[in-house]
Amino acid sequence: MRIALFALAMKKGLNSKCCVPTTGPWQLRVLNNRYPAVEREGDPHRHSQGVERSIHAVGYHEVVVESRLHNTTSALQKDAEVAWTLLTLQKRAREMAHDSRIEHVLIFKNHGPGAGASIAHPHAQIIGLPIVPQNTRARMEEARRYFDDTGHCVHCYILAEELKAGTRIIAENAHHVALVPYAASTPFHVWLLPRRHRHSFNNVPPEEIEAMAALLRLITGKLYVGLRDPDYNFMVRSAPVHEPGRDYTHWYLTVVPRLNTTAGFEIGSGMRINAALPEECAAFLRSTNG
Repeated sequence: MRIALFALAMKKGLNSKCCVPTTGPWQLRVLNNRYPAVEREGDPHRHSQGVERSIHAVGYHEVVVESRLHNTTSALQKDAEVAWTLLTLQKRAREMAHDSRIEHVLIFKNHGPGAGASIAHPHAQIIGLPIVPQNTRARMEEARRYFDDTGHCVHCYILAEELKAGTRIIAENAHHVALVPYAASTPFHVWLLPRRHRHSFNNVPPEEIEAMAALLRLITGKLYVGLRDPDYNFMVRSAPVHEPGRDYTHWYLTVVPRLNTTAGFEIGSGMRINAALPEECAAFLRSTNG
């Protein structure tokens, strides 16, 4: 019975327009999540009573199956295969953004059980939300504060300073730079920062997506070799759908290996203890084959 129900859910969830390639044997495809965080049907009605606030969880929750192979991962794929994944995520994000109910599109990948992956088959996820998450809002407010004070994008400034120093740079190409940030919250936390200022992942041209894919494959390859394929999450940080933010928000991709455990101090204080120096993490990854 479980197998039959699962097959039915897969059949209903298939979106043939998002298969890569569109004809012949598929290499990548998009499915509706079997256990979605949001529902496609309905309106985002808000409810308020005193301090209690809620909203009807409508939106999209899809899974991008990255390969036909069950035992592969980004680190072992070709650059072009990783590019297919990112380009498909962008395509779905653009389509979700046309829905007036959607305020923010969240793109992420859970690799390994320690990162929240419930199945081993390589996949990423994309969720169209009816609200802007507090985490995203807080990041934007800090970026706006810096822009109001200086007239510059904080990420553009960070990138220029990191390139000048060089100690936390891991790798780079014509379009993007991979680095461990100065105040990395966890060991081997990596940012992949675009050189060109763009506020939204949705606006990135294909050649820059392909360059990001090549750098992402290299970084995950270094983690695979140097840290023996650790569990990790990657997330695309991008501006909300309806936010102007073109001057002060800067899209990027972050990879967060799950090498330590969040404990009472972190939960109680909101601060992180990172026992690994970012400069040493960057040096180790620079010297590791990908």
